Amino acid sequence: MSGFEFIFSLFGLMLGLSLAEGLGGLTRAIKRCGLSGIGWPTGLLGLFVSCDVVTFWMYGWAMRDQLPLSWPVMFGGFVVTAVYFVAASLVFPDNIDADSDLDAHFDRYRRTVIGAVLLCNVVLVGTAYALVELNLDLRSFIITFSFFPVSLIAVLTRDRRVVMACLIWLIALYPLSAVWH
Repeated sequence: MSGFEFIFSLFGLMLGLSLAEGLGGLTRAIKRCGLSGIGWPTGLLGLFVSCDVVTFWMYGWAMRDQLPLSWPVMFGGFVVTAVYFVAASLVFPDNIDADSDLDAHFDRYRRTVIGAVLLCNVVLVGTAYALVELNLDLRSFIITFSFFPVSLIAVLTRDRRVVMACLIWLIALYPLSAVWH
C-alpha cells in the first residue's frame, strides 16, 4: 500500500460518509415530506455540499503525488473531512415529519453549513498552492476565486433570496469547471 492509499483510506471513508449523511437526510425528507416539501433553499444547500465533497475528493486525487504521509497531512485531512461530515449532517434535520419546516431549518443552519464548506475550500486551495504550482488564468480566477466572495456573501446576508442566488452560482461553478478547459 502506498502512502497516498493509506492517507486516502481515511479521507475517502470520511468523504463517503459525508455523502451518505447528506443523501440519507434527503431520502428521509422525501419519504416524509415528498419531493416538493423539501423546498428550493434546502435542496440547493444539499446539492452544493454534495458537489463540493466530490470536488474535494477529486482534488485529493489530483494532489496524490504531492501529499506526503505525515502526521500533519493525516490530522489536517481528518479535520477537513470531519468538517464536511458535520456540514452534510446539518443540511437536513434529524427528525423529519410531514409538518417539518425545512425552510426554517435552512435559515437556522445555512450559515454554519456554507461557512464550513468555505473553510474546507480555504484549506484546500491553501494546500494546493503550497504543494503544486497552479496557473492563474481567467478560468481559474473565475471558477476558484469567485467561490470565496460568493460563499462569504451567502454566509453574511440575511436575505434568503440572495443566499439562494449565491448557491445557484456556486453550484453552476461545478459543471462550468468540467466543460471550460
